[in-house]
Amino acid sequence: MKLIATDMDGTLLNEYGKISEENCTAIKHALNKGVQVVVATGRSYEAAYKPLQEVGLKLPIISLNGANIHDLHENLLQSTPMDPTSCLSIQQACHNENMYFEVFTNKGIFSVSREHFRDVLVDIMVTAHPTFTKEEIQIAVEQRFQDERVKFTEDYHTLFHDPAIEVYKILAFSLDETALNRVKQSLRDQNQIAITSSGSINLEFNHVHAQKGIALKFFADSLQIDMKDVVAFGDNYNDLSMLLDAGIGIAMENAEEDIKKQCDMVTKKNTEHGVGYAIEKLLSETD
Repeated sequence: MKLIATDMDGTLLNEYGKISEENCTAIKHALNKGVQVVVATGRSYEAAYKPLQEVGLKLPIISLNGANIHDLHENLLQSTPMDPTSCLSIQQACHNENMYFEVFTNKGIFSVSREHFRDVLVDIMVTAHPTFTKEEIQIAVEQRFQDERVKFTEDYHTLFHDPAIEVYKILAFSLDETALNRVKQSLRDQNQIAITSSGSINLEFNHVHAQKGIALKFFADSLQIDMKDVVAFGDNYNDLSMLLDAGIGIAMENAEEDIKKQCDMVTKKNTEHGVGYAIEKLLSETD
């Protein structure tokens, strides 16, 4: 084991969006043993950086499902934006199903309206965290506004054709599973679009070459590490490419059943410090 790659939400982060002391300690143990560690997340760089900073971890970050790769010193190593035609096709497909979506760019996140944005976030939080109180949900929603540079627009045609803007990911939400499936079907022949998801109520759209597995291989190659010496952790479909490409793919106990079936190992839940548990176990086997 020479390189560890870990997803964040549902994997490294607990139910409160934090890195536990157990996970942090295990990562530091791996780093002290000479093992490289990289985060690979669907989050933006800024949203991925914050929970690492809170526990004193400084790691390279593969963000937006592989569209951006930053090294340990925050330098952008590679970016893979989407083309305007693909973006407009996604926008139209989501509009046809009345689906809310967000556009992640080099100039921040764009959404249709603050009110709609807030309503959708509340629905997401209620679905993802049914035990949270109304107060906890409101705090989490307001935190999202602080964590991300969210802007609002109705003119996506101009946005997508602005030469100063690079679109890295489009994230769409719906509580209607059939609507999600119809959008996927309508875009299935678009060979420049990769469609994944990080939860049961969303779809994530990237350039076909902006996937975690591809980005992880690029990063491993930059360190002259063979993929057979890479361990990857994840819980959902946007993690699958790196889980399959890594020498050892480890699914969380809370992962989708289909993901667990395709992995080499299953560790404890993200709420039980599953990443840290597996890292310590792997390190003990190499001592």
